[in-house]
Amino acid sequence: MHLREYANATPYMGYSYSYPHKSAYRQLEPRSLRDVWASESHEQLFLYLHIPFCEMRCGFCNLFTTTNPQAAVVQRYLATLETHMQAVHNELGPLHFSRMAIGGGTPTYLDAAELEQLFNMSQRWLGVNSRLIPLSVETSPHTATADRMAVLRQAGVDRVSIGVQSFLDHEAHGAGRAQRRPEVEQALTTIRAAQIPNLNIDLIYGLPNQTVATWLESLEIALQWQPEELYLYPLYVRPLTGLDRRGTGWEQDLRLECYRVGRERLLAAGYQQISMRMFRAAHATDDSQAPSYCCQTDGMLGLGAGARSYTRALHYSSDYAVGASSVRQIIQSYNQRSLFDLSQVDYGCEVSSAEQRRRFVIQSLLQVSGLDAQAYRAQFGSELLDDLGQINELLECGWAEHHNGIYQLTAAGLERSDLIGPWLYSPQIRQLSEEFILR
Repeated sequence: MHLREYANATPYMGYSYSYPHKSAYRQLEPRSLRDVWASESHEQLFLYLHIPFCEMRCGFCNLFTTTNPQAAVVQRYLATLETHMQAVHNELGPLHFSRMAIGGGTPTYLDAAELEQLFNMSQRWLGVNSRLIPLSVETSPHTATADRMAVLRQAGVDRVSIGVQSFLDHEAHGAGRAQRRPEVEQALTTIRAAQIPNLNIDLIYGLPNQTVATWLESLEIALQWQPEELYLYPLYVRPLTGLDRRGTGWEQDLRLECYRVGRERLLAAGYQQISMRMFRAAHATDDSQAPSYCCQTDGMLGLGAGARSYTRALHYSSDYAVGASSVRQIIQSYNQRSLFDLSQVDYGCEVSSAEQRRRFVIQSLLQVSGLDAQAYRAQFGSELLDDLGQINELLECGWAEHHNGIYQLTAAGLERSDLIGPWLYSPQIRQLSEEFILR
């Protein structure tokens, strides 16, 4: 469709945090990690470790996670994750990581000793010195305890991200979160006391019974903590989630209005907008001296059930599901995998040269810094507009502008990032995602 045909459509079609999405992944003929990475650089990599455990499942959550597993399951998972690291070590040899993140789920569902175990085994098998690279860890109000934060600080974690979603109890409960504001504020106090340099707070707009006024109230409370980063997420009611089962929708969709007033408030408070969702404070830690990494061009190695890895020509992961029983089955299967099994890649998506170009465009254009036509030419040896003439439609609609070789979304385009991203998907990837049977 021409972009103008979307002019009056909802701007909330889908969050393009990766391309292709896992719903485009399929079973592959097994191949070894060594073969997959044979022509790839082992420098400037991103290491991602996935901990698929939470103390509760939020009503909006479609992440790959399970709730309250038995202690034996957690220990078995950590043992398998270490075997996974050993497989990578055996197959790929020395690796150099420029970034590291531990996500989930809730990584701090692990207790302090288990977190220490996780850092130790990643250093042992992957040679990661977590004190020398930017390292982010996700947490929750219930699990941000002093002993866990002490381990994170000792390991060199320089960013903790906490999913608050709303500081107002009735809104949090409406989203299926059994939290109360005193517990949230105690967690934030604990994180600050640990002196971890960067705090990120996640908030969601569009929650059940939320108004523009209550959204701003929650944002003002967040600002009292002077977070180095804030992520403002629009609510999506996705299939197989708690809100979907409850039939939650919008009598009046206020998401766009909430985004606009939230953005205006954060800009007035001195925050810099990085993308539609991400805002960074002037006092955030400067990472310009950190090892170089670019998500558009450099690889990512994801370990654990649910983690995805990127090479130029192949994106891969474990099997993908959202439903609670299916996620448990995949984790159980992962926990039974041998060293040989974990040395193989058998589920993912081949990424052609044309799809690599689309990915570069989507990953760049949805950032405020924009899409550099010269960088595109240097990467692919071709001209941007020859490869993807859709960019012209963004210019014609006033949703993007072009200055000195940089294509940037305008304010009107940026607030439609969740429409523009999916609109740029190729027909082949769109079809694969539409045919995927979610379970």
